[in-house]
Order: sequence, then C-alpha cells, then structure tokens
Amino acid sequence: MNQDNNQEMLPLVDDQGNITGAATRGECHNGSKMLHPVIHLHVFNSKGELYLQKRPQWKDIQPGKWDTSVGGHIDLGESIEVALKREVNEELGITDFTPELLMHYVFESTREKELVFVYRTVYDGEIHPSDELDGGRFWTIAEIRENIGKSVFTPNFEGEIEKVITQPTQSSTP
Repeated sequence: MNQDNNQEMLPLVDDQGNITGAATRGECHNGSKMLHPVIHLHVFNSKGELYLQKRPQWKDIQPGKWDTSVGGHIDLGESIEVALKREVNEELGITDFTPELLMHYVFESTREKELVFVYRTVYDGEIHPSDELDGGRFWTIAEIRENIGKSVFTPNFEGEIEKVITQPTQSSTP
C-alpha cells in the first residue's frame, strides 16, 4: 500500500515565503503548526469546468476527499516554479501548461499550517492521474457549489475556490 513519506524534508518559511529552517513532513503534520510551503494548481478546461483530484484513502491528511487539481509540498531547496512543474507532471502527467499565479495565503488546520501558492491554468489536453491519486474528473462550477459544506471537498479547497473562480483572468496581451 502507498503511504506518505514522513521523513521527506520540507522547508519552514515565514508568511512571505522566506526560508527559516527545515523539518520533516511528519513533524510538519503532527500538530506542530510549523509553516511550510505548498503549491495548488486549478486546472480548468475551455468550457470552464474544473478538474478535481480524489485523494486516496492512504493519505495522512483529508483521505478520500475531492481536492484541488494539483497540490503538493515544495521540497527543501526547490523553487516554487520547479515544485509546480514537478507536481503537475507527477500527479496529472501534464508537462505543457501556462500557470497564472492568483494569490498566496496561510491555511491552518488542527494538524498543520501551510503557506499556499495558488495558480490556475486552462488546459484541454489529456490528463493521466497517477497512482498518487484515486482518480479525478472535471466538475462544473454549479456541481462544486452544490457540494460545498457537505464533507465532499477538503477544507482548504472550499476556502479558496470562490476566490479562484471569481478572480479575473490576467490578459495575455501587452
């Protein structure tokens, strides 16, 4: 059975993303509230539907819930951009996409505290979810809104989704 690597080394950061130290994944997820950085990518198709991943039951945080298209830790010594590309390729098999940075914020639960860098992209190519996930599918915004507050989604996804879908897309023209 798969499981998370609790010995994986993660950077510790301040609320602006400046590295202040390092700790293991296990230490960051044990209720210590050590602030560590993560990336989220919301993958929309050209119809405006949002791809969500299903978290497998073996995950240490929020098993079995639907979540952001891609989410992952930034490894110690890794830039945000490199982590984003690595996680998108690992989780969905996507290598050619144009990310748009939307925001960053601090998310805190009873077990952890994350500095979340949130991106979105529009992508109509093939998606191949890895065995890190329990599959995934595109959801309409109406389907997502109908299921908010019903323990279908992770709390951090529910906390950021309205900001993601209501924030205007940056123009790609000069």
